[in-house]
Amino acid sequence: MSQGLLTAAYIISGVLFILSLAGLSKQESARFGNFYGIAGMAIAVIATIASVNDINWLALLIVAIVIGGAIGVFLARRVGMTEMPELVAMLHSFVGMAAVLVGFASGLQMLGEISHACGSAKALDSVAAALGTTTDLSNQCYVAALGETKHVIHMVEVCLGIFIGAVTFTGSVVAFGKLRGIISSAPLSLPGKHWLNLAMVTASLVLGAIYLGNGAMWPLVIMTLIAFVFGYHLVSAIGGADMPVVVSMLNSYSGWAAAAAGFMLGNDLLIITGALVGSSGAILSYIMCKAMNRSFISVILGGFGTAGGTVVEGEQGEHQEATVDEVAQMLKSARSVIIAPGYGMAVAQAQYPVADITRKLRAKGIKVRFAIHPVAGRLPGHMNVLLAEAKVPYDIVLEMDEINEDFEETDVVLVIGANDTVNPAAKEPGSPIAGMPVLEVWHAQQVIVFKRSMATGYAGVQNPLFFKENTKMLFGDAKAMVDKLLAAVSG
Repeated sequence: MSQGLLTAAYIISGVLFILSLAGLSKQESARFGNFYGIAGMAIAVIATIASVNDINWLALLIVAIVIGGAIGVFLARRVGMTEMPELVAMLHSFVGMAAVLVGFASGLQMLGEISHACGSAKALDSVAAALGTTTDLSNQCYVAALGETKHVIHMVEVCLGIFIGAVTFTGSVVAFGKLRGIISSAPLSLPGKHWLNLAMVTASLVLGAIYLGNGAMWPLVIMTLIAFVFGYHLVSAIGGADMPVVVSMLNSYSGWAAAAAGFMLGNDLLIITGALVGSSGAILSYIMCKAMNRSFISVILGGFGTAGGTVVEGEQGEHQEATVDEVAQMLKSARSVIIAPGYGMAVAQAQYPVADITRKLRAKGIKVRFAIHPVAGRLPGHMNVLLAEAKVPYDIVLEMDEINEDFEETDVVLVIGANDTVNPAAKEPGSPIAGMPVLEVWHAQQVIVFKRSMATGYAGVQNPLFFKENTKMLFGDAKAMVDKLLAAVSG
């Protein structure tokens, strides 16, 4: 394939990727957005394969694609929707490590080209040494070549690509561990942690400057090790409640790492794709921080989230319990019902019976809607995907800003597996989640909370909603309870 056709194919792929992002911005067009993305990637891969002229490299490339594709299909078929955040975090780590490897390969290739170009000068140095004189021509050639603008720019690209990639790699591994439960979701708080971060960044800048000065690889190796530690510490210091923001932040990092790799390889499509992913990830992180009333900098410098699963000490009041039959009767006699899903619903895979209950109630003329908090679940849009998977109509799935004022006119609210996103403590100054916008479900006439126990949510903050007069608890596995409720409503 000629260079002109390859460039045209890359431009078409880039346009399709942009259309994909535009389509994914709305539920109604998300399916077409996925198709655009798949088509763009298919064109890019085919064009790249067709551009390889060496048969040996072509065979190696095809083998790598087949192996990588097989692993991807295997994982995609095994990973459930609730495990998708962990998979995304791990995929980000792959992109980061790829940028690190490309950076070292690119740096070594550049040094090899310079050494080859200065080969004649080295030969003259050898002749001069044999004659008992010195010329130092090879060293002068090497220094002059390093000082050329194209080489300086390329070395800057190598430094940035390796640093961003290394931070993305270890940060994503930590995020995977926290989401998976392998690593405690409690934030790591070392003495002087901010000064430690500043020291690592400063050391990386100094090592980068040394690399630019002499072209040696040892500063890059040390900088990479520091960046690995920096990425680990950066994400370890962020608590579990902020993990959705961290995942989108790492998504942005992986995009910039890919863009840096594109600059190093001279690949226009990789630059475009990396810039799209990096900028969209940064915008998403900003939107999520705004939804949580947090500043992006405060999240990066250490979140408030701690491990959930414990009950806060102290008198919280008396909670009331409900039976499945009582809840079924409330629903049958209601005119308006709102369902607020959370990660607990996703874990229990309760979205299917919830969708069946919705259809039953709507068939009786009852108004049913879903209230989605921007950070419900462990990944942006997690609840929307689950509900779409269960074929819940898009028009009754509303965002927090669209539905928050309607709770006062709602007869029954079902809180299924949600905790922090419906916590009225966010309205109280001094609370760890103070200022975080939440679904104000407590304004409804009756609130039913589906939970396994009275344990706190992922942020480790007790929820006063559980003790309000208009709240009743329905304890047990979310799917088991929803299945029973479906049977009761049907009967």
